[in-house]
Amino acid sequence: MAPARLIRGRVRVPGDKSVSHRYAILAALAAGRSSIAGFAPGADCRATLACLAQLGVEIAVKPRAEADQGPEVEVLGRGVRGLQPPAGCLDAQNSGTTLRLLAGVLAAHRFESILTGDASLRRRPMCRVVAPLEQMGARITSDEGRAPLTIAGADLHGISHVPEVPSAQVKSAVLLAGLQAAGTTSVAEPARTRDHTEIALAAFGAEVQVSGTTVSIAGGQRLRGRRLRVPGDISSAAFWAAAAAALPGSVVELVDVGLNPTRTAFLDVLRRAGATVAIELGPADAGEPWGQVQVSHGELRPVTVGADEVPALIDELPVLAALATHGGEIRVTGASELRVKESDRITALVAGLRALGADAEELPDGFHVRATRRLSGGTADAAGDHRLAMAFAIAALGAANPSIIAGARSVEISYPQFFDVLRSVAR
Repeated sequence: MAPARLIRGRVRVPGDKSVSHRYAILAALAAGRSSIAGFAPGADCRATLACLAQLGVEIAVKPRAEADQGPEVEVLGRGVRGLQPPAGCLDAQNSGTTLRLLAGVLAAHRFESILTGDASLRRRPMCRVVAPLEQMGARITSDEGRAPLTIAGADLHGISHVPEVPSAQVKSAVLLAGLQAAGTTSVAEPARTRDHTEIALAAFGAEVQVSGTTVSIAGGQRLRGRRLRVPGDISSAAFWAAAAAALPGSVVELVDVGLNPTRTAFLDVLRRAGATVAIELGPADAGEPWGQVQVSHGELRPVTVGADEVPALIDELPVLAALATHGGEIRVTGASELRVKESDRITALVAGLRALGADAEELPDGFHVRATRRLSGGTADAAGDHRLAMAFAIAALGAANPSIIAGARSVEISYPQFFDVLRSVAR
């Protein structure tokens, strides 16, 4: 890919991946029909739909004429604890969200199911989700704490779970199990994580109690099918926001993007780094706030991200590293969670940026990137990780020479149109 002078344009990003997963799963557990507009088009969310179909859920996907607005998905729910035994293994492919959230759902169904995924997903640790589900009464066997997970569902009972590491996926799995359990289930996290599950549960008619970082749900509640619209994915929008912040003269407008406060910490860091960020908040839909965001370049400054900020920035840390190659500096610590994503994102991120000519250092729990020189360009290996492929592309915009992103097809996981949009906004 070629360097660029600047980025300009108006971009509508795909539907939010996190929200799409949750809407589809809750629609499957609801009574009646749900319609989900703007569903995320990537492979991860297609994996969720495929697994639900194997569990007896009737699903229809209707493509929209506008490619940037995503398909409409209709789901005929089977009711809480109403899924059918699958004929074979449930393949979550590369999606940790699919595997973990469905583990919570299936823990309450009195049949055996097997959740697996691709080679990358089978390397990722699952103990943090297995332990609380077993405490609730499910029997789960694994490959030394990794997928495949064989789940023997049971009549669950509520628990009070206090995870050591904040994780929206683990919290969501426990809440989904708690919806189907006897008694009340609560999750008290050490730090606030994205709250899409709590919002979606309420949208489908469940009562959820939130007090600080503790979330509670009473079991035995019924969900009702409904019409919903998925906001644009702020984590996908982050790549265009960072590109505009990076290149002098750049400005990008992001339309109809989700602005959930648990997901917008990235915009605050962009401001600290010197970018100009303007937000116009629109009306919320099913409890999820939407709006327009405009980002323009400013002189870049050094920023530091510590452990207290990491949970709210975990998906955007790679592109913040890419931004720092254009100017300023970033030092991230307390982010060891990056080592158990689709790749070891710390090692692969630093190796890829160095291959492009960056001054980048790997830390035990993070990284340090300094803009001491212009990138030369080169070949960066995304290690099959969609967020790294997109981050390397944003870094390469400022290189002196063209660059190659190996493994760039991994963007299909979350943002299939990424490189098409890049070509349309790069000047």
